[in-house]
Amino acid sequence: MAPDSASAWLRLIRSEALGNAAALRLVTHFGSAQAAVDASPSAWLRAGVERKQPVPGPEDPQVEADLAWLAGAGNRHLIDWQHPAYPQRLRDIGNPPLALFVVGDFGLLAQPQLAMVGSRAATPQGLDNARAFAAELARRGLIVTSGLALGIDGAAHQGALDGGGATLAVCGTGLDRVYPARHKALAHALVERGGALVSELAPGAGARREHFPRRNRLIAGLSLGVLVVEASTESGSLITARLAAEQGREVFAIPGSIHNPLAKGCHRLIREGAKLVESIDDILLELAPQLSAWLQTQPAPPPSPNPSAMEPPAPDAESARLLGLLSDAPRGIDDLVAASGLPVQRVSILLTQLELLGRVAVHAGGYQRRDR
Repeated sequence: MAPDSASAWLRLIRSEALGNAAALRLVTHFGSAQAAVDASPSAWLRAGVERKQPVPGPEDPQVEADLAWLAGAGNRHLIDWQHPAYPQRLRDIGNPPLALFVVGDFGLLAQPQLAMVGSRAATPQGLDNARAFAAELARRGLIVTSGLALGIDGAAHQGALDGGGATLAVCGTGLDRVYPARHKALAHALVERGGALVSELAPGAGARREHFPRRNRLIAGLSLGVLVVEASTESGSLITARLAAEQGREVFAIPGSIHNPLAKGCHRLIREGAKLVESIDDILLELAPQLSAWLQTQPAPPPSPNPSAMEPPAPDAESARLLGLLSDAPRGIDDLVAASGLPVQRVSILLTQLELLGRVAVHAGGYQRRDR
């Protein structure tokens, strides 16, 4: 992004009296952030927005500090509303963010994601479940998204890394700091291993109570669905689940003991219509239509630079290849990825499609062929 363009967006972000919705209205009306900040107060009024205070200038100290922060490392990005990498799922929610600050791989924003949330004061069993589910989701090719909080969030991020996948941490502070501080090493590790930190808050924003509901709507908005691992009836995770339902996302919950107060929130969600989850396959079967639709929008793999190499197979040929690798004996997804030479995400989605068609079955932690 050119510095002048970034500066215009930052000037809108730093217009504290403006608000996110009004800033989006101005950009839509004038066609660009630069045109919006250059417009007169009367032009704003004709666009339906009253200018209650001057817009910060390009030499505003906060704007200059933001630009310096963005330029301070090659993996820092500002993904504004008009940026091609701005995720479509966020465009579809109520009051989408004007822009996202990202540290790490911003390409993950558009990848299929499952959010995992839960109690900060989780039980050992809850933490084990979060790590195990996140690791398996990562192995199946999904991005694990959470909020970097203590408890379930941290276990989910760590589990995704353990599974060899990428994870997105949506933060309730500016990305020049890590909250909570004890997750600083985890935050650095997830970026170094192909993940990303994301926030709509500018650098310098601290951990304030009102920031976390805003963070939660982004966690829900970025994801295909939200899995609540363990939560009390007063947990903020239930807010994330409600936001997900309002945004048309799937809501999943892991049941627990009737004697565990941190299972009561999950039980409430299940009574209200959330999908009860006992295994990863319970989630993937629900998400299969969305994963299939996403796969169809992806460009075909580029041809091999080696002219003598075989062209990449079409999707039906890929399915046939997987079927040819299966028999009555269950075979794990890692083994199928290695044998097929296909990316893990494509193998996971194709297996789910084949399972829905009745061509494969899941048994003993692996996949086996079913004769029709």
